[in-house]
Amino acid sequence: MPLNTLRNHGFTKGLAEAQLEALATLATEVTFEENELILVDGQRSTSFYLLTSGSVAVELRTGSFAVCVEALGPGQVFGWSALLNHQDTLFQVRARETTTALRLNGAQLQARCKSDTGLGTEILQRTLQVVAGRVKATEIRFAEMCGVKL
Repeated sequence: MPLNTLRNHGFTKGLAEAQLEALATLATEVTFEENELILVDGQRSTSFYLLTSGSVAVELRTGSFAVCVEALGPGQVFGWSALLNHQDTLFQVRARETTTALRLNGAQLQARCKSDTGLGTEILQRTLQVVAGRVKATEIRFAEMCGVKL
C-alpha cells in the first residue's frame, strides 16, 4: 500500500521506481484523530509525514495560544525537521479532522539519502521547496495579524 500511495503523492510523485520502493520500506501508515497534537514545537523531531487524507494545522505557539500559520491537506508534508540531525520541531502540528499519513523515520530516511545520493538530492530539493513555502506562509500570516500590507 505505501508504494502505491508514494507513486501518487505530491511530494514523491515523479521519483524513480527504485527510489519509491526504497521509501516504501521506511513508510508506515498512521491515523490521527481530530485535535490530536502530532508534533510539539521544541521537542525532538523524529518523523517525516506525507499526508494522504484529512488535514492538519501548522501552528506557531506563542505563550498561551497557538496561531495557525498554514493548513495542509493530502499531497503535502510536514515534519521536515526530522531530516536534520538532532533538530527540534519548529512548529506544532495538530490534526484538524481524522487524518491519515505515511510516517517515515527521519534517521532512516537520512541514512537512505546518504547511501543513495540521487534520492538524497531529490528529497533535499523537494524539502527546501516545503521550507520556503512555510517561511512565506508564516510571513503572510503575521502580516495579516499586524495589518501590514505586503
